[in-house]
Amino acid sequence: MKNQFRIVLVCIIFISFNIACKKSVNKEVHILSPDGSIKVNVSVSENGNPTYKIYKEEEVVLESSKLGLKRNDSDFSVAMKLSKLTNVQLVEDSYVLKTGKQKEFNYKANKQVVSFVNPQGKLIDITFQVSDDGVAFRYSFPEKSEEVYTIENELTTFNFSKDSKAWLQPCADAKTSWGRCNPSYEEHYLMDIPVGTPSPFSAGWVYPALYKTKACWVIVTEAGLGKNYCATRLEQNSENGEYKIGFPQQQEIMNGGALKPASTLPWHTPWRVIALGDLKTVVESTLGTDVADPAIKGDFSWVKPGRSSWSWVLLKDNETIYPVQKEFVDYASEMGWEYCLVDAMWDSQIGYDKIQKLADYAKTKNVELILWYNSSGDWNDTHQTPKNMMLTHESRMSEFTRIKKMGIAGVKIDFFAGDGQSVIEYYHEILLDAAEAGIMVNFHGCTLPRGWQRTYPHLVSMESVKGMEYITFEQKDADAAVSHCAILPFTRNVFDPMDFTPVCFSEVPNIKRHSTNGFELALSVLFVSGVQHYAETPAGMAKVPDYVKNTMKIIPNTWDETVFVDGFPGKHVVIARRSGDKWFIAGINGEEVDKTLQLDLSAFTKNNSKASLITDGEDNRAFIHKDLDLNGEKFIIELKGNGGFLIML
Repeated sequence: MKNQFRIVLVCIIFISFNIACKKSVNKEVHILSPDGSIKVNVSVSENGNPTYKIYKEEEVVLESSKLGLKRNDSDFSVAMKLSKLTNVQLVEDSYVLKTGKQKEFNYKANKQVVSFVNPQGKLIDITFQVSDDGVAFRYSFPEKSEEVYTIENELTTFNFSKDSKAWLQPCADAKTSWGRCNPSYEEHYLMDIPVGTPSPFSAGWVYPALYKTKACWVIVTEAGLGKNYCATRLEQNSENGEYKIGFPQQQEIMNGGALKPASTLPWHTPWRVIALGDLKTVVESTLGTDVADPAIKGDFSWVKPGRSSWSWVLLKDNETIYPVQKEFVDYASEMGWEYCLVDAMWDSQIGYDKIQKLADYAKTKNVELILWYNSSGDWNDTHQTPKNMMLTHESRMSEFTRIKKMGIAGVKIDFFAGDGQSVIEYYHEILLDAAEAGIMVNFHGCTLPRGWQRTYPHLVSMESVKGMEYITFEQKDADAAVSHCAILPFTRNVFDPMDFTPVCFSEVPNIKRHSTNGFELALSVLFVSGVQHYAETPAGMAKVPDYVKNTMKIIPNTWDETVFVDGFPGKHVVIARRSGDKWFIAGINGEEVDKTLQLDLSAFTKNNSKASLITDGEDNRAFIHKDLDLNGEKFIIELKGNGGFLIML
């Protein structure tokens, strides 16, 4: 009898357990933004596949999208069971940045941790934070272990309806192009393409990725990338509009180091960031830094954003010589700019002794120097020097200490090896050593910052863009430059600083430049970088009207506020930025056809409607300067094809 009773009891427990499991498997978790406009549904299928779905005002933004990871020891994407939920917690954060589209940031989101267990009893947490402008989530392994685990694959997808459109930058295949320097996030965007269009390269697509659904605009990126993870991207193929996160290619490593993420436990991934809403919400979003790691400890009062003269972009390697660099120091001083960047080959064509002399001279002119370095190693075939200074902690600290004593303010480090974990770790190690030495950092030929400027306040900029230098290389890049510039405020420059090196009023040797000079002037405000390196030379600046030159002297490089005014990706854009009590409103036309824009500028004229306008004259290299009274409800401006304007209030 006792045995029969035990059998019955076991059966009851087994049946109850199965019923409970089915209930938990079928259970949906609903997470709302603080204002209730965005909803995330997290669920598990009958087969144990975790998914999420995003709504905006009850309209579907992302269809059911996959969640999960595959670790070398365990699969966290199938046969999963929902094990527990935390209570919804309101997360509030305030912080200040030295660089970016504003100084002060306030973040508020509803946070909930959804925990799963796989058939082997291994645990994984997925933390969701839903704010009024989007969704961020990341995976965590909460268990403790000194064993090193590797993530072999990430199953996360972003599933868009088939009628959505995309604006995406392809990721060049590793070790291709000049000097085997790819990938370096330096391709032209494919614009307004159907979702599901394959990337032209097997490496896929880079972040940020912009989409338009029936419900709203969406931008997808990654943030909070630590040294124990690789940088990710979107895979080449996205059947039916479902984009899967992809890992770097095999060659994207340095010194035989790790490609895929590897770490002991506990361990968490970077954040998957999805900002959504109208274009204004997307362009003004700060989610990329809101979820990034806070600043490392230390006094960073020595970090001073600013503007810089720079000879290389128009004059190239041979002019990195003492007389020319002295001229560019004088140029920076005359313009009131804070820095002069001395680029590649300075070590052999100028030398340390004369760089010291130049730094001492620059100090008398209230200008500081920034020096270029090659990241070096066997991952590229570049010849530019100095090389091999950045490879180890010992050599970095030796060089950083030496140049700091010389009065050098910062370094520009170029030609990185891709997105593998060993390369990402290299970035972090450079930044930590530079912080200790008191040296500002600008990376070129590099990955996307992913919010690092919050974690490392001395990271003033990163290239990660097909910038001005490409316009000087080949006509095909110059032909595409105008629309390319008109996509960047909607994509690359939304969250992170971008060293495009804008503003060229001169003719480019052997190249036909399509942008007007009004367009070029507007870029000084449209593009955000902690140190803005201007492309124009002393000779070129001497030829523009005094009112243009004087404007270039006063355009700030730090902003208190940014407001999206008007535009469409790749076609035109108007953005207002405030520094102190002054507003600078810049606009460009990314198409060849003339346009008439009607702009509502009332938000910027409450205290003063008097303004000045600089725009294009009849000739594409000419300017017009007008005084304005912006008292009317709408400001109408005739914008030339490939043209631009700047209004100062």
